Amino acid sequence: MATPAKTPAGADPKQLERTGSVREIGSQAVWSLSSCKPGFGVDQLRDDNLETYWQSDGSQPHLVNIQFRRKTTVKMLCIYADYKSDESYTPSKISVRVGNNFHNLQEIRQLEMVEPSGWIHIPLCDLVKGPIRTFMIQIAVLANHQNGRDTHMRQIKVYTPVDDTSVGKFPRCTTVDFMMYWTMR
Repeated sequence: MATPAKTPAGADPKQLERTGSVREIGSQAVWSLSSCKPGFGVDQLRDDNLETYWQSDGSQPHLVNIQFRRKTTVKMLCIYADYKSDESYTPSKISVRVGNNFHNLQEIRQLEMVEPSGWIHIPLCDLVKGPIRTFMIQIAVLANHQNGRDTHMRQIKVYTPVDDTSVGKFPRCTTVDFMMYWTMR
């Protein structure tokens, strides 16, 4: 029996932001967790530090709930996982669910990861391959490596596409020199 290939790491999401094609919108949401150890909660999950993490404290599935105040366009989730540091705490099976509230969530993606080390990019698309519009995203950790009980997630980022029409008909500025003059006073 062949060993499954390791899950390849994606690019750093900050590089995607610099291209101007996506924008991180996690700060616009209300985040909640099914459980956490003291000092290992939402603040660590969102602090932009890859050395800190959320650690669950309870039975599976472990849940991360991301709720927006209005219906929001979401293109992609990025999750940072590190098997070398977290071993049996590393998620191996994740479900992504979306909906208006807790009562009508529907699974749109299920992802199996093999010893991930780095950013995992999860595109969120509707039936016509466009970004989804939702009030709520739920990430459920269904299983961990080595049948671990609790889980570690180091970072989660939520991205929306940048609308070209909101900027006008000007060419996209991608260099630092051009970005300095991007806004008007």
